[in-house]
Amino acid sequence: MSLVRHPLRLIVLMSLLLGAACERSEDVSQSVVLDPIKVGILHSKTGPLALSEKSVIDATILAIEDINEQGGVLGRPLKPIIVDGSSDEAVFARGAKKLLDIDGVSVIFGCWSSASRKAVRPVIESYDGLLFYPVQYEGLEQSPNIIYLGSAPNQQIIPAVDWAMDELGARRFLLVGSDYVFPRAANAIINDHITSRGGEIVGELYTSLGSREVDHLAQAAVDTQPDVILNTINGDTNISFFQELREAGIQPNNIPTISFSIGEPELRSMPSSLVTGDYAAWNYFQSIPGEDNLGFVRKFGQRYHPRRVLSDPMQSAWNAVHLWAMAAEKAGSIKASKVRPALKGIEYTAPEGPVRIDPDTQHLWMKTRIGQITPARFFDIVWESDEATRPIPYPSTRTPEEWDAFLEDLHSGWGGRWSKPESP
Repeated sequence: MSLVRHPLRLIVLMSLLLGAACERSEDVSQSVVLDPIKVGILHSKTGPLALSEKSVIDATILAIEDINEQGGVLGRPLKPIIVDGSSDEAVFARGAKKLLDIDGVSVIFGCWSSASRKAVRPVIESYDGLLFYPVQYEGLEQSPNIIYLGSAPNQQIIPAVDWAMDELGARRFLLVGSDYVFPRAANAIINDHITSRGGEIVGELYTSLGSREVDHLAQAAVDTQPDVILNTINGDTNISFFQELREAGIQPNNIPTISFSIGEPELRSMPSSLVTGDYAAWNYFQSIPGEDNLGFVRKFGQRYHPRRVLSDPMQSAWNAVHLWAMAAEKAGSIKASKVRPALKGIEYTAPEGPVRIDPDTQHLWMKTRIGQITPARFFDIVWESDEATRPIPYPSTRTPEEWDAFLEDLHSGWGGRWSKPESP
């Protein structure tokens, strides 16, 4: 029977074919829309810095899951690709290249030490990528390809020194640190600031990153009897350092220590007797009151374990993913070149309180807080700034050119590395 003679049948058949074609088209369109967006997580799962960085990985994963529960970014889920930096700056640089060149990630969340960040920076810039860095640091840097979510010197280091001088009456300071770019640069900033206020540096000593050889640091405290020890030791070396202090008779009630790289997870690796009474300076502590922070703490505990604790870099990692997602939605794109402009001035209600990205420096405006370690190994907040502070990456005690020359001297003196090489 000819279909031409039965036009109604022809119309029905054409409608069915057209409908099937539309369904296939919708299926294809839907599969394209739901292709995951690959994002990189570059942190140490091994080596001396794994103690700190593993928790930051967990917080980043939690934030990615939170974004996915809300529908993803531009209707697409996020797919994390994790690379182990192995606590080695050269491995970090190779990891960044892999993530950008082979894995094709849209953004990288990562790095802990300034040595790793500085090693990754040229890789990120060469690919015109985007790195969200979650840790407080020494400043003295700005890159169009890096968003700095940790504090600049005027948001952690300098306020802590001022607090020690004003509230503890300290005038004589001992500086101890791991031997890489952050402690060296931080102590140069501290030197300038204390000197300008009429204080005195009674000693400045270092140990290799990851080293257990810290008896000379404790002995310096015995010999010089400072009012306060300012500690920029990073990683699990801190365990040995505080053990040596206590064995040498140095206690918080006679010579307190203010640390710049010890948060709640690091405290869990140390007996309460080693750390109770000492201090740390951060922008976030788990003990911050308010529903925004309580919700964050609960969500983390439900995902991992109720007794797990949260630190400033972990909260910054959570902030990083949400800020990037907000900017990508605003830009209507996941391309770094389009997300970067959308980030400028963007605001977010973080667990620590409202934060915003400074459009001139790509650092965050945020409050500074100082906490005293309790017997339960949490922080009792003893001071906080009245309001969020504008980030100033380059302290005014030297020109940016002088600070850059200072860093280059370190870099060239260490054979092109950002940490002092081990002695043969």
